[in-house]
Amino acid sequence: MVRLENVSKYYADFLAVDGVTLEIREGETVALIGSSGSGKTTILKCINALITRSSGEISVFDKPLDEWDPVELRRKMGYVIQDVGLFPHYTIEKNISLIPELLGWEHSDIQTRVDILLERIHIPGSMKKRYPSALSGGQKQRVGLARALAADPPIILMDEPFGALDPIIRADMQREFLALEGLQGKSIVLVTHDMNEAAILADRICLLDKGVIQQTGTLKELLFKPANEFVQRFLDPQRDSLEMRAVRIKDIMPFIPQELRSRILITEASVADVPSELIPEIRKYYFINRDSILVNFRTDEI
Repeated sequence: MVRLENVSKYYADFLAVDGVTLEIREGETVALIGSSGSGKTTILKCINALITRSSGEISVFDKPLDEWDPVELRRKMGYVIQDVGLFPHYTIEKNISLIPELLGWEHSDIQTRVDILLERIHIPGSMKKRYPSALSGGQKQRVGLARALAADPPIILMDEPFGALDPIIRADMQREFLALEGLQGKSIVLVTHDMNEAAILADRICLLDKGVIQQTGTLKELLFKPANEFVQRFLDPQRDSLEMRAVRIKDIMPFIPQELRSRILITEASVADVPSELIPEIRKYYFINRDSILVNFRTDEI
């Protein structure tokens, strides 16, 4: 779907991205994470040609980036940014319908698409004639996501999409993101500075430092088979919560008493996602038996 081969980017004498090779497969979400200045947003902007790479190759749908018309390329990519970027003088409806209008969609099809998206993002249709100033921060973010999905692009680029939200709204938005029907089957590149957010939303995580990929893999791979000391140190401050995100309830079932097992219906859920009434008991047995449980994740089978 999207492939970067040995991509680098200089800003004058500063090397922002250094020899990055990465593939985003069809239908998967890849999170780019790292400290400030690690090259995350630069990579994202190179993918949709907002900035020009200094060297290396990028292809989209097996077609070299240089062979794409930039406008046509960007119409195949939804783009969501932290500050939303809604046009303040356009209504919610107009903001969402902008790309379909540019693509020449029929008016009736645009109206139908807007109504469907508003329903999916839980914004009442009665609000579509309002302006962004009338929305809360969470509502603006949802409208920004709807705008990115309006023309049903196969690729979505998201740059710190929930970064400006308070923790409670942010958690709600993450849950809605995972449940949103319009995102199913799309290839998503998510820039974030929040490792827990990457763990919740991404299929694979690409950890960068100073423009260099330190490791790309699943949460389990980064946690239990870190490529180097940097990866280990980056994850250590949040290791407890990340481990509970990586470990499934089925992995700890042998360590749980039979009477409690009968109350657990979804064994594929992570330990972090257990029903609230079971959280104290599940976590107690997890932490008591942690070493025995985690030894299975340090094998070559990850």
